[in-house]
Amino acid sequence: KHVPNIYSAEMDPMLEKQEEMVQAMILYPLECYLFGEDPDTFLEKLQQSGTSQLCGKVFKGGETTYSCRDCAVDPTCVLCMDCFQNSIHKNHRYKMHSSTGGGFCDCGDTEAWKAGPLCAKHEPGASGTAKENSECQLNEEVMEHSRRVFPAVIKYIVDMLIWEEEKELPLELRISREKADNYYCVLFNDEHHSYDHVIYSLQRALGCELGEAQLHTTAIDKEGRRAVKAGHYASCQEAKEEIKRHSENVSQRPLHVEVLHVDVMAHQKFALRLGSWLNKLMSYSSDFRQIFCQICLKEDAGSEKPCFISKLILWDAKLHKGARKVLHELIFSSFFMEMEYKKLFAVEFVKYYKSLQKEYINDDHDRVLSVTALSVQMFTVPTLARHLIEEQKVITIITETLLEVLPEYLDKNDKFNFQGYSQDKLNRVYAVIYDLRYVLISKPTLWTDRLRERFLEGFVSFLRILTCMQGMEEIKRQMGQHIEVDPDWEAAIAIQMQLKNILLMFQEWCACDEELLLRAYKECHKAVMRCSTNGRSREKTVFHMCGHTLESRPYRVSTDPVSIHLPLSRTLAGLHVRLSKTGTISRLHEFVSPEEFQVDLLVEYPLRCLVLVAQVAAEMWRRNGLSLISQVFYYQDVKCREEMYDKDIIMLQIGASLMDPNHFLLLMLQRYELVDAFKKMKPTKDQDLIKQYNVLIEEMLQILIYVVGERYVPGVSNVTKEDVIMREIIHLLCIEPMAHSAITKSLPENENNETGLESVIDKVATFKKPGVSGHGVYELKDECLKEFNMFFYHYTKTQHSKAEHTQKKRRKQENRDEALPPPPPPEFSPAFSNVVKLLNCDVMMHILRTILQRAVELETHLWTEAMIQMVLHLLSLGLLEEKQQLQKSPEEEVTFDFYHKATRMGSSALNAVNVLMLLEKLRRVPQLEAQKDTVIWILQMFDTVKRLREKSSLATVIATSGSEVTKGDESTQDKEKAERKRKAEAARLHRQKIMAQMSALQRNFIETHKLLYENTLETQGKEDAIMEEER
Repeated sequence: KHVPNIYSAEMDPMLEKQEEMVQAMILYPLECYLFGEDPDTFLEKLQQSGTSQLCGKVFKGGETTYSCRDCAVDPTCVLCMDCFQNSIHKNHRYKMHSSTGGGFCDCGDTEAWKAGPLCAKHEPGASGTAKENSECQLNEEVMEHSRRVFPAVIKYIVDMLIWEEEKELPLELRISREKADNYYCVLFNDEHHSYDHVIYSLQRALGCELGEAQLHTTAIDKEGRRAVKAGHYASCQEAKEEIKRHSENVSQRPLHVEVLHVDVMAHQKFALRLGSWLNKLMSYSSDFRQIFCQICLKEDAGSEKPCFISKLILWDAKLHKGARKVLHELIFSSFFMEMEYKKLFAVEFVKYYKSLQKEYINDDHDRVLSVTALSVQMFTVPTLARHLIEEQKVITIITETLLEVLPEYLDKNDKFNFQGYSQDKLNRVYAVIYDLRYVLISKPTLWTDRLRERFLEGFVSFLRILTCMQGMEEIKRQMGQHIEVDPDWEAAIAIQMQLKNILLMFQEWCACDEELLLRAYKECHKAVMRCSTNGRSREKTVFHMCGHTLESRPYRVSTDPVSIHLPLSRTLAGLHVRLSKTGTISRLHEFVSPEEFQVDLLVEYPLRCLVLVAQVAAEMWRRNGLSLISQVFYYQDVKCREEMYDKDIIMLQIGASLMDPNHFLLLMLQRYELVDAFKKMKPTKDQDLIKQYNVLIEEMLQILIYVVGERYVPGVSNVTKEDVIMREIIHLLCIEPMAHSAITKSLPENENNETGLESVIDKVATFKKPGVSGHGVYELKDECLKEFNMFFYHYTKTQHSKAEHTQKKRRKQENRDEALPPPPPPEFSPAFSNVVKLLNCDVMMHILRTILQRAVELETHLWTEAMIQMVLHLLSLGLLEEKQQLQKSPEEEVTFDFYHKATRMGSSALNAVNVLMLLEKLRRVPQLEAQKDTVIWILQMFDTVKRLREKSSLATVIATSGSEVTKGDESTQDKEKAERKRKAEAARLHRQKIMAQMSALQRNFIETHKLLYENTLETQGKEDAIMEEER
């Protein structure tokens, strides 16, 4: 009866007067009944008896939040300013953020913090917080009244908020039979139309003044809706059509306008007021919260209808902005403050997860205003996430949701293709991906059978998404004419970036449990095989080289379709490395038989991808436009490389460890389309073709260096994550001293947005304070310089040449030779130990010999200095490997015979040479003066290995070879110095001689033109005198 009278003037509401009337007529009497005494006195007593240990402050947009980098379980755990200032975390490493609104303070949540979960204000026993018995209990009478009042209030709020009848009220709220013909034309907020659009439409449709239109628009933006015209039904309906028509002129969509009866509008407004009232009560007592939550979750026996709270969240996308805010605040202040009910709410949330996300994706309000944004509050609580995985299959539900919201982007082969995508829609889809990340953010320490089964089920479901991405957006090389329109590539790369950490987390979860890891590997292997067997209709072809034969299906990257997206293959590579790291690989044959394994198929796709990168570098894909160049950039960039480029290198290492080394290299030559380049080539005048071949050979040699030499991956060799980060930092600082921020940007982030920089930086670098201007930089410690590897696989071309230049310059200043041999790499773990066999196999020797021979014979084509550098690097790796093996085990046990292969003749022909002879000749090639020191270093290494081979007892070898090498080093270095000195002296004498000749010529000239010379001197003298006087 009172409500329509209080909220009668909605066109120009007098808010203070409305509030007074609501308090006096409805809320005061209600509170008196509920509490049985004066409300103010009762609430005062409740307040003094203690509050919850949970802070629960809900953040407004733009409010500062703090996250402790040392103690937070994950980056979503944050504190409000008050709690942060009163906590131990203010003395730790922390991050400050500006809240987007809608989150809440985690102070008091023991699952959110490794240490210091409570600030001084919320500590038990602190003034104002509850004593030991958690909270003062309400007396039985108040509880009884609450159980009567709350259901009625909640039912009224729910009924009014989801009421769809615009003209009628629910039966129980109608007062009189006749209904007044009073209506409002109500305009709703959306994110599609700008302020100016709305003001323009209102002015044109209603003929109102600018000021009035602006007032309406501001209110709509703040509250979410506003009555813009009052009157009879017909006139409001007419206004509605007018507003829609004018707004359609301005933008594609009309504004959302409805005609509501005056009473409906009033009751809806009061329902929200009651929501705020409940929200206030919730903060006073845990008993109120529990009664409220019980009523909200109660389902009618035998009815299929959802409970009250589910009705509200399912209606969330249809509510206006103001109503959503009230609803979300109510959930925060009740469910999220009671752990038991938070769990029950999470179960309801997951039950309706798919429909909630679909509504959000089709809604146009910001994420902050959607109930789906509450997922972070539930999914990041470790115990709750476990419960949801075990009991509610949350991983499967999220992955299925992803597949259900993206079907329009699937092509006829069931692969994603994001051509003509909508950025707004994809941004909303990312929210679902984030939820997956939240659920996986903290790994379980204890695995139950049920958790294992449910997780594996979720993982298999996730593999279905990766299957749709494996080989998506294939491209074909443009021949003849340039591509007309650059295809959209950003969406696919963006999704790859979003999934990067999720892929890593799935792999980490699998690695926690031996049984799970093997089963996940089997499922992933099956999925890769399903995707790889499609294009296998072609017959195999055979080709021979160095007495070895390769059978393979014909495929050319330069003519056939190729894709840069291979998340399935890369996930398998990640799991394989973890099998090796945990030693579980010994049981792999129980799950995947050797016949099923088909390693050549596993290697095929990542190899194609690396060949594509090489061909782009060789400018063979110029006609495909910028989109491909951008994709290749991101493929190797720090944001994506962990789950793209790095994993492809690992997959090649897996191939090299399981395939015959000669077959592996023949496959590489074939895919790089370089078979002809390593057979007897006819000289060609086509400079473009020569350049193309040269770049491809360089790129292939570089990948071979990486496959054999890059071992800093836990599982590929016995290194830790710290070792990996230290090596990354060392190589960054080998380019130049860098600021903290520059190093951080160049390191990959883990799932907690941490790079691990701080824990290791002091071991490898010293901080140099800034001067008057500029910033402080880290400089590499001298003892770390020996770790420098010129062919570090994360260097870009520019970084590579810059680092090489810096290091050579440094050695020159120290008066040392300029050789930069690779540092001795860590030993491969047993699963990868066969990779080194690539170095001493026949095909590798043929490749190295061919390139060296071309350089020595000074053929004009098919060799470059960079190529020679790479060959020398591979030779160094081979010799280092043999030396390390000989020092570790007796000579007869070492089967790695690089020295023997390198000193053997290439063929039985009369003019045949071996690698060692070629190196001797290489020293005298004038174009390769810069590589001379490296060649000398390698020749010394040959000598060392030879001695290690020849000595029978190992102990004496190690003792003497060290000193002999240094002696050898010294003697050659002395020779080198003497040689340089002699050259410098010769140059000085030569300069002297030229100067003498020049002065003789001058004298001769002056003698011949004596007269002219004197005249010049006289005039010169006069001019000087005049100049003096003028001064």
